[in-house]
Amino acid sequence: MTETARLLFSIFTTDLLPVFAIAGVGFLLGRYATVDVRTVSRITFHAFAPALVFNLLVTSTIGGLDFGRMALFYLMVATSAAVMARLAAIPLRLDRPALSAFMLVIVCSNSGNYGLPVTLLAFGRDALTYAGVYFLCSSTFSYTGGILLAASGRRGFLDAVRGVTRVPAIYAAVAAAFSLWLGVTVPAWVMRPVEMMSQASLPLMIVVLGMQLERATWPERPVVVAVAVTLSLIATPMAAFAVAYALGLQGPALQAGVLQASMPSAVITTILALEFDAHPNFVTSVVAVSTMLSPLTLTYIIAVLQRAG
Repeated sequence: MTETARLLFSIFTTDLLPVFAIAGVGFLLGRYATVDVRTVSRITFHAFAPALVFNLLVTSTIGGLDFGRMALFYLMVATSAAVMARLAAIPLRLDRPALSAFMLVIVCSNSGNYGLPVTLLAFGRDALTYAGVYFLCSSTFSYTGGILLAASGRRGFLDAVRGVTRVPAIYAAVAAAFSLWLGVTVPAWVMRPVEMMSQASLPLMIVVLGMQLERATWPERPVVVAVAVTLSLIATPMAAFAVAYALGLQGPALQAGVLQASMPSAVITTILALEFDAHPNFVTSVVAVSTMLSPLTLTYIIAVLQRAG
């Protein structure tokens, strides 16, 4: 085995295999224990994810400028992904609902229950803080722009506004921002349960990922699925590298940002597709295929980022 092969194998076993091992537990729970994935997902989203965001921001040393730069990075990457998706859809001749589903799975990456654990394992807590900012921005978009894409014009702007109010992590971020701005020390009786929930959030997110994979079916429209997966796992990470260097991101910010942008399609897209009847079988297929193939691309991307950092 060559040195490069040993490095890639070490990255896979150290940074990615643990995630898929825990996801396997979620897969088995979904298959044999009849655990309701929506219930577990809602508990994670409404309770544990906000605790994670609050804990990351309150205990971090990230400044307002770095926060804004990471938010701008997400916005530029998401815009690049949307433009590439729209151009790629032209020769595919997709109708309007299919186009909305196609763009949805490409723009929304799994920065939460996949991206956060992998970032922690690969690059540590400093990078996890920046990844948390990316996750916050991504979640906000999923419940605004994601709703608009999934609705494909059948719902209006007010649905997107209401969607923002349903993202608990935003309230956690606002609370953390006020605490830091006012210089208030969060009392121990608040921080201790927050820290405990924060530590539990990442494993729970991975379990939800595995439970969602258990629901996957044979890909609908395999050519379109292949194009969507290629854009998610290859084209978008390339755009993310370009955007990161354009913004001057370095160290943990560069590593977290590019790695988050390189994640497969987000699990939340399957929920939105079901809610708005936006080709849910196609969306689920893209999420499953991109997730299963992601170790092939993420292993190499992590290796590149380790050298860049």
